[in-house]
Amino acid sequence: PGPGMESLPEAVLIRILAAIPAVELVLVCRLVCCQWKNLVDGAELWILKCQQEGLTTAESDAENWQNFYFLSKKRKNLIKNPCGEEDLEHWGEVENGGDGWKVEELPGDFGKEFPSEEVHKYFVTSYEWCKKAQVIDLRAEGYWEELMDTTQPKIMVRDWYAGRRDAGCLYELCVKLLSENEDVLAEYKSETVTIPEDNDGSWTEISHTFSSYGPGVRFVRFEHGGQDTLFWKGWYGVRVTNSTVTVEP
Repeated sequence: PGPGMESLPEAVLIRILAAIPAVELVLVCRLVCCQWKNLVDGAELWILKCQQEGLTTAESDAENWQNFYFLSKKRKNLIKNPCGEEDLEHWGEVENGGDGWKVEELPGDFGKEFPSEEVHKYFVTSYEWCKKAQVIDLRAEGYWEELMDTTQPKIMVRDWYAGRRDAGCLYELCVKLLSENEDVLAEYKSETVTIPEDNDGSWTEISHTFSSYGPGVRFVRFEHGGQDTLFWKGWYGVRVTNSTVTVEP
């Protein structure tokens, strides 16, 4: 028999391995021999795969290129139904003060268009406090325990809120990182934002990044809400849309 793959220069072997799907590299190729294990565990193979698939980092070097590759490929908004396209589907622990939550089409009465043309609807609150929440199961979304405990990737939270020009309103955001037993390991709570009655109806983004939060995070609980300050019957309270939670590489 002729020479096997073990006789190939390492640079050539890395190029061959880079053509194999990432999951197979970790679950299958890594078990073939010590040389392949070292290559799959090393940075050079994953740097090449990132280059081939256009995955870039703002920093010159990622701390762990394999994790960077998988996190980049998995990056998506973990909030379901963020803009009300499915009414209140996926939103739990709903508090329907006053006349409760309602979904309306942008821009709405006395409102402004959203900065992104991809957003067409928003949720709006009433004359008593309205809240709604989602709990994200990170393991179910593919973020394994060792990754969350060791790498502790950044968890980015964003939300958008607006008032209508003819009514004042209040807005709050509260996001918690929870353990297996739903103990709070980290928390972000905005101040109560007061939008005056003579506002211009424009949309405002609020954001927070969790980092170095320690081991044990398994869930993200996202909650927001508000009400109007005039206590008018109907839906004159704060408007919210395009909520996002992402795990960043």
